[in-house]
Amino acid sequence: MKDMNQRISGAEALVRSLLEEHADTVFGYPGGAILPVYDKLYDFTDRLRHILVRHEQGAVHAAQGYARVSGRTGVVIVTSGPGAANVITGLSDAMADSTPLVVVTGQVGRQYLGSDAFQETDVVGITQPITKWAHQVRRAEDIPAAVARAFYIASTGRPGPVVLDIAKDAQIGMLDWHYEPVNFIRSYNPRPNIDREALRRAAEMINKAERPLLLAGQGITISDAGESLGRLVEKAMIPVGCTLLGLSSLPSSHPMLKGMLGMHGNLGLNINTNRADVIIAVGMRFDDRVTGNTATYAPNAKIIHIDIDPSEFDKTVRSTIAINADAREALDELLPMIEKADRAAWAESFDRHNAVERDVVFTNELKRPKGSKLTMGEVISRVSEATGHRAVAVTDVGQNQMMSARYFRFTDPRSFITSGGLGTMGFGLPASIGAKIAAPERTVCLFCGDGGFQMTIQELGTIMEYGVGVKMVILNNNFLGNVRQWQNLFFNRRFSQTPMLNPDFIKIASAYGIDGEDVVNREDLAGAIDRMLADDRPYLLNVQIDETDMVFPMTPAGQPVDHVLLSPDNYYTPDNY
Repeated sequence: MKDMNQRISGAEALVRSLLEEHADTVFGYPGGAILPVYDKLYDFTDRLRHILVRHEQGAVHAAQGYARVSGRTGVVIVTSGPGAANVITGLSDAMADSTPLVVVTGQVGRQYLGSDAFQETDVVGITQPITKWAHQVRRAEDIPAAVARAFYIASTGRPGPVVLDIAKDAQIGMLDWHYEPVNFIRSYNPRPNIDREALRRAAEMINKAERPLLLAGQGITISDAGESLGRLVEKAMIPVGCTLLGLSSLPSSHPMLKGMLGMHGNLGLNINTNRADVIIAVGMRFDDRVTGNTATYAPNAKIIHIDIDPSEFDKTVRSTIAINADAREALDELLPMIEKADRAAWAESFDRHNAVERDVVFTNELKRPKGSKLTMGEVISRVSEATGHRAVAVTDVGQNQMMSARYFRFTDPRSFITSGGLGTMGFGLPASIGAKIAAPERTVCLFCGDGGFQMTIQELGTIMEYGVGVKMVILNNNFLGNVRQWQNLFFNRRFSQTPMLNPDFIKIASAYGIDGEDVVNREDLAGAIDRMLADDRPYLLNVQIDETDMVFPMTPAGQPVDHVLLSPDNYYTPDNY
């Protein structure tokens, strides 16, 4: 309790409340219904940095990038009506990917609520289905408690976005300043007690297993459980597969990490998922892109599912043992119960399948003949090598995303930032801004398609204004590449509305004061990457990519996870390996 008995406005109370929650950066865009707050922000610029984005969607994605790299709660402030409506995509994305955000929207005064006043929208009604909590504040004296509650809900349990819709007269009204952090809400249990009997049964099942497989989701990163995961799988020699959002929870070089799961995952994991006798799923939700056809998924495996959110249990895949717990706490409790084991033969079986993948897929992607067009994989791989595999990789959505997941390598945690559950094109550029602001000491590399880059291209203005040193790589194939791939494979090569006539991206970047260059030839790539990484200023590479380049392996939608395309006409299935 600080600064008791001070009479201040609701707007000032909001700013002070953010500072009480240790916020240091806010992403936003002003407007009429939030002007009292922006006026007060003017008095706190030495303590609370405001990043003026160029579109409200960009504010939310930037806050997501900030939150995912830092592990802190991202903060957004926008106005009412269209400003509030423009955050909907970002809120949906944050909800799907368990990203902690507090989004403050301005609202018309109480006397105008429900009257279709200028720039009024039902923010709470719109956002309730896509947030952990959405609440309208109508009185100045309720602002501090609402902020405290919002941060607690956003950051605890399974994290997610929270919306505070603050009426204009609440911002203007006066209150006696008092702030009390929230650490308990009745009926909300973000940190469940671990069922130790269930853990004991899980340990017994793991110890008896001949072919266990651990699936690492983003819950590992959220709970900082990477080291705990490493100790467990090393002790018991359990192969690990990461979901898309679980990437970087273990270093890419870890001997038990066998790659990424799912539709464009590594061959050994997808084949051996259906050979495993025990699957330990930690902090993941059995997304359809991971499981393929659930009717044929892991038919021989008993499932141990560990997750902080009990609503995920048995939603898609039936579990044998469900443990409602924080990932790190569960792994730390489990470790002493796990017996040391030698499962070298099982672990090596993943490598044998992955060797086929290297021979067929990697060779085609990374070792093209001289004079052939550049591929996405070789560009991403070269950038990863040039950064010593220590950079933060941020992606947009599509082929650029899948190729980054496959060819970028990770050394440190919180190094892969992408839109997973919602698959939001336009996510990458603003998210990379937030990532760099959260970790200015780290190299942040953005990989984008030419389509996704143009969806939020205006955020080059944010980079210009604040000098955010993001390294941007457009993998430019003059197509909506991922849709083109599906049209190629499943729609008789009828490329309906996927070719794109693109602008001169380097000239656009130059107009924003950002250096860059076009790369067409393979022999020019290494030098261009060196120039991009030479200092900490923003830089754009527009790399011309072979438009026929496709992401393989691929498990087609609806197929068993172990029916894998290595090329358009090469199925690697249980019947032919």
